[in-house]
Amino acid sequence: MSAEQTKAQDAARPRLSPARVLGIDPLLDDPTTRIVVCCGAGGVGKTTTAAALGLRAAERGRKVVVLTIDPARRLAQSMGIDSLDNVPRRVKGTEGDGELHAMMLDMKRTFDEVVEAHADPERAAAILANPFYQSLSAGFAGTQEYMAMEKLGQLRAKDEWDLIVVDTPPSRSALDFLDAPKRLGSFLDGRLIRLLTAPAKLGGRAGMAFLNVGMSMMTGTLGKLLGGQLLKDVQTFVAAMDTTFGGFRTRADATYKLLQAPGTAFLVVAAPERDALREAAYFVERLAAERMPLMGLVLNRVHGSGAGRLSAERALAAAENLEDPRIVDQADGKAGLRNSPDTYGSSQSPAPETAVTASEEGSPADTESSVDRLTAGLLRLHADRMQLLSREQRTRDRFTARHPEVAVVEVPALPGDVHDLVGLRDIGHRLAAGRPEHTEA
Repeated sequence: MSAEQTKAQDAARPRLSPARVLGIDPLLDDPTTRIVVCCGAGGVGKTTTAAALGLRAAERGRKVVVLTIDPARRLAQSMGIDSLDNVPRRVKGTEGDGELHAMMLDMKRTFDEVVEAHADPERAAAILANPFYQSLSAGFAGTQEYMAMEKLGQLRAKDEWDLIVVDTPPSRSALDFLDAPKRLGSFLDGRLIRLLTAPAKLGGRAGMAFLNVGMSMMTGTLGKLLGGQLLKDVQTFVAAMDTTFGGFRTRADATYKLLQAPGTAFLVVAAPERDALREAAYFVERLAAERMPLMGLVLNRVHGSGAGRLSAERALAAAENLEDPRIVDQADGKAGLRNSPDTYGSSQSPAPETAVTASEEGSPADTESSVDRLTAGLLRLHADRMQLLSREQRTRDRFTARHPEVAVVEVPALPGDVHDLVGLRDIGHRLAAGRPEHTEA
C-alpha cells in the first residue's frame, strides 16, 4: 500500500471528539452548589479527591465540611488532624478567607443519634440497650450507606456550611450508596416487621390474643432459624422502635430527594483502567436513570510521558540493537571483530593484546558496554510506559464514545501518596487545570 493510500485511509477513519473538560473552579465557586458527592469504585482515589476539592473550595472563600467514610484515616493525616470522629473538626493551615472542616462517619453513633432524637428518653434507652439493635446498628447490610445519608441530611439541615463534600463509603458496588435509603425503608416496611409490630399496634387483650396465636405459629419456624433469645430481642426491638419507623422512612425519602435537587453535584471518580471505567459507565447510566445531577468524571492516576514522540516500537528496536549489535552495521574497528567470518562462531580467541585490553578494569570497552546496557534498559522502560499510555488512551476513548455527554477532568499519576495540605493543594490545582500536567516518564 502506498503512502498516499495510507494517508487517505487515516483521513477517512472516524475520529473521536475530545471529551468536554470539566470545570472544577466554576462548580466550587457557584454559591448554589451546596453538596458535592464523590462516588465510584473502591481504590480509585475518592477520599483524596474529596479532600482536595474541599480544600480548594475553602481556600477560594467557602465554608466547607468534608464528610468521609474512609476507614484508613488518610484524610485526618493529610489535614494534620490527629483523628476524625462524628463531629466536624476545623482544619488549620488553610489559606484564604474560607474555612475547612472535616469529619469521619461513626455509623453506630449516628444511628444512636437518630434514635435519641425520635424517641423519648425511656424508650431510647431500651432501644440502645437491645442486643438486636446493637447488631443492626453495627453491621446490618446497607447501614453504613444509610447512615452516611442520614449524616448528610443532618449537616444540610443545619445550614452551617456553604458546601458539603461527601466521600462515599467503600463498598463492593458504587450503587449501594443510592440503594441504601430504599433498602432500609423496604426492611422497615417488610412483612416480618409488620407482623411483629401488629401486637403492639392492636394493644390490650386483642393484642395479647394476636400475640399468643400469631407468635405460637411463628415461633416454631423462626425460633429454629433465629434462636429463641434472638427472636425475643427482635420482638422487643420492634415494639420499642415502632414509633420511629415512620421517621426513618420520611428521612430516607427526604435524603433521596436532596440528592436529586438542584445544588447537588455528583462526581464519578475512576482510574483509567478497564474495570474501573466499566463501573463508572454503569454508574453514569444509573445516575441518569435516577435523575441525579452528574457533573462529570474525575479520571485519576493518568500516566504520561515527556518523550511521547518516541514510540514503544522504536524504543524496543533501539534497545535490541544495543543489546545485540551484530544485527546492524558496525562502525569501523568493530565490524571486523564482531562480524568477521573468521572469528564469529569459531573457537578462536582474539589476539592476546586485544584480550588483555578488553579485560582491563575500567577500559573503554567495558564502559561502552555498561552504557549500552543502561541505555537499553531505559529504552525498555520507556517502551513499557508508552504501551501503558496506549492502553489507557484506548480505555478512555471507549468511555468517551459511550458517554460523550460526560465532562472529564484528568489528574496525573503522582510518584507518591498525598499526606499533607501541600499535596492536597497540588491535587486541587491539577483538578482545576482540566488537563494533566505530566512530568518526564
